Amino acid sequence: MKTNHSFELAVVGGGPAGLSAACLAGVAGLQTAFWPGPERAEDLRTTALMLPAIKLLEHVGVWTDDLKAECAALARLQIRDATGRRPAAPTVTFEAHEIDKPEFGWNVPVAPLVSALNDRLKEFSSVSIFDGGVRELDCATDQTTVHSETASPVYVKAVIAADGQNSVCRQSAGISVTKWAYPQTAIVTSFAHSKPHKNVSIEFHRSAGPLTTVPLPGQRSSLVWIETDEDAEGLAQLSEEAFAKRLTRETAGALGQITDVTKRGRFHIAGSVARQFAKSRVFLVGETAHVIPPIGAQGLNLSLRDAALAVELIGAARAARDDIGARGVLEAYDRRRRVDVFPRQVAIDLLNRTLTSSFLPFQGARSLGLAALQAIGPLRRTVMQEGLAPTRGLPKVMEI
Repeated sequence: MKTNHSFELAVVGGGPAGLSAACLAGVAGLQTAFWPGPERAEDLRTTALMLPAIKLLEHVGVWTDDLKAECAALARLQIRDATGRRPAAPTVTFEAHEIDKPEFGWNVPVAPLVSALNDRLKEFSSVSIFDGGVRELDCATDQTTVHSETASPVYVKAVIAADGQNSVCRQSAGISVTKWAYPQTAIVTSFAHSKPHKNVSIEFHRSAGPLTTVPLPGQRSSLVWIETDEDAEGLAQLSEEAFAKRLTRETAGALGQITDVTKRGRFHIAGSVARQFAKSRVFLVGETAHVIPPIGAQGLNLSLRDAALAVELIGAARAARDDIGARGVLEAYDRRRRVDVFPRQVAIDLLNRTLTSSFLPFQGARSLGLAALQAIGPLRRTVMQEGLAPTRGLPKVMEI
C-alpha cells in the first residue's frame, strides 16, 4: 500500500460496478484508492451478463473456470404473454445464432462474482484498499479530498462513485437525482425443475409485472418474480412447498415440476436517474447514476459500461498528460452515458407500465410490438444487437 495519501483516482463502492471499476483501474496501472463501504448482506440474486460484460470480466482476469462453473449460458431468450388479455400477444423467441453468436451472455450469481472481483483486486499493486466507507468529498477546483471513516484525508484527481442509491459522493458533488417508485416488489430465488431449461431464459409477461426464469447449471434456474406489493407479501409467507406449487402454475409447466426453492429475497421496485452523470471531478457509476427495474437484463450491463467508459476516459487523459478530472473528460462521460442509459430506461419503464396498465391502447400497442418482433426478422435482429450493447460508443474493453 502507498504510504502517502495522494492518489490519481478514488473508487468508492464495493458492489459489482465499483469492484469492476477498481479492477479496471488496476489493469490500467492507475494509482487508485478504493473504499468498499460497509459490509454487504448476502446477495441472493443472479445477473444476466451479456457478452460485452463477459469481455470486461475476461479483461480484468476474473472470468475463470471456477466462476464459469457456477454460471449458465443464455442461448435463447423468450417472451411469453401470460396477461390473460385478448387478443394475446404471440410468443417471441430470440436466438443467439441469428446474430452469429454462440450465446447472448451468461447468468452469473452475484455472490461469487463479487468474491472473484474482491480476490482479483487484492492482486493489483497500484490499488490501495481502505476499510469502511467515505463520509464526504471536498470537491475543489484542482483536486478532490476524500474524507473516510477510518483514514486520514486522501487527495485525488478524480473519483468514480459507485456507492449506491443514497450516494454520499453524488451528494458531495452537488448532483441531484430524480426518483420514482412502482407499486411492485421483486422476489428473487433459485429452484430445481424436472424439465431441462435448454439454456433458455423465459420472461412471462403478467399484468402484475414480469416473471423471469434464467438458467443455472444443471436443472436449476434463478427467478425474478415481480408482483404487486400486496401479493408479494403473501408470497413471502408461503412455505417452500406452497411457493413451488404456485411457481409451477405461474410458469405453465414450462420447466416441469418445481422443487427445492432456496432462500427467498425481495426488494421494492423503483427507478432513479441523476441529473448529471459527472461533475466536480466525480464520475457516477451504477446505481449511483441510474436505477431501473430488473426487466430485460439491462441493469448491471449498463453499470459495467459506466465503469469501463469512466476508466477508459480517465486513462486516455492520463496518457495525454491531461488532468483526468477536467471538465472536458467529465462532459464526454456524461454525454456518452446519457445516449446509452436514457433510451433503455424509458423503454423498460414503458414496458412495465403497459403490462400493469388497464388502458386498452397501451395493451394493444404492446401486443402489436411483440407481434412485429416475432414476424419481422431484421427488426428482431436489430433488437437483439441493441440488447447486447449499443451499436456505437461501446467502451473498448467490451467490444465483441
